[in-house]
Amino acid sequence: MEIFWSIHDTVVNLLAHGLLGASWWQMVLAALVMTHITIAAVTIFLHRSQAHRALELHPIMSHFFRLWLWLTTGMVTKEWVAIHRKHHAKCETEEDPHSPVTRGIDTVFWKGSELYRAEAKNQETLAKYGHNTPDDWIERHLYTPYSWQGVALMMIVNVALFGAAGVTIWAVQMIWIPVTAAGIINGIGHYWGYRNFEAVDASTNISPWGIIIGGEELHNNHHTYPTSAKLSVKPYEFDIGWLYIRIMETVGLATVRKTPPQLRLGAIKPVADNKTLEALIANRYEVMARYAKAVRQAVGSELERLKAQGGQGSARLAQMRLARQWLHRDADKIPQKIKPELERAVGQSPSLAKFMTMREELRQLWTRTNVSAEQLVVDLQAWCKRAEESGIASLQDFARNLRAAQA
Repeated sequence: MEIFWSIHDTVVNLLAHGLLGASWWQMVLAALVMTHITIAAVTIFLHRSQAHRALELHPIMSHFFRLWLWLTTGMVTKEWVAIHRKHHAKCETEEDPHSPVTRGIDTVFWKGSELYRAEAKNQETLAKYGHNTPDDWIERHLYTPYSWQGVALMMIVNVALFGAAGVTIWAVQMIWIPVTAAGIINGIGHYWGYRNFEAVDASTNISPWGIIIGGEELHNNHHTYPTSAKLSVKPYEFDIGWLYIRIMETVGLATVRKTPPQLRLGAIKPVADNKTLEALIANRYEVMARYAKAVRQAVGSELERLKAQGGQGSARLAQMRLARQWLHRDADKIPQKIKPELERAVGQSPSLAKFMTMREELRQLWTRTNVSAEQLVVDLQAWCKRAEESGIASLQDFARNLRAAQA
């Protein structure tokens, strides 16, 4: 009987305090650390390494991430990768597995994990997009067929370490990815935020500091340069996932394959040449971002001119304020209801009309595939000449800087 009560007391003590006897703040810290490791595993292993091949991981790190994800998410690598690749291939269309543009933000935010599970059953998706993912013995015999057993084992470990409170820690672990990845990134990351680049989809950067979700907050940057291992682009942006990758690379545990192209400026050439064209095409998103800045400057100058003249009427000023907010965006990203106002604003300003016409001409330099490189260089030279003769200061500055672009 004494042995029984001794065992009973031991079990009760373990359930109450766990093997670690951790205080409440230690358990909170443990939960934050473990969920952050999960986020790092998703962004570094599943996303950047497996889905986009932006980096190669040493087998030690690759196996660690696979084991950790099996324990904390139950996700199968092939399924996650296939669904994500399909998202990029079919982005913002009816075939996109989780686009708030076609399915609604409420559906993607609150039911993102359900959308994931439904698409994971689509064998056509797995066959078409799930290639070159792990297919070794442990994947075939443990991680894939016994995905739920991993998270069950994690719950047992948590209870053993933290007592009954370990169930709460486990619950936090289980909802972390559905909320942050499926809800916030797949939902809000295509609905609200700022855009550095006019990518063809609706992707946005949720925050310039990618810490809580491992750098995935910089979602517009990622959709612009999907094969880049580094998600931060601007000097004020921070990607903590990239920090971890650089640390791993330093100690030989990772090899970076690609990062975002950087537009380099040298001496201003007398005329644009084939190297200028190469730089323009390679850095077209950055070039168009700089053009958008020039458009905003021109709209700002027009707005100040109207204010200084006075007597222009509130309607004209309102149109110009709308132009400052939207005119630099691509036409398909501008709400339909305000397009007439923008057209009126442009129609009453020769300088803005010139800007919009020349933006489309500039875009054609990399969209026309039936023209020789030699002809494109000639067209680029003509474009720069017209811009510099336009008499519009911000357009002239842009053209001169374009002639300084280096491949």
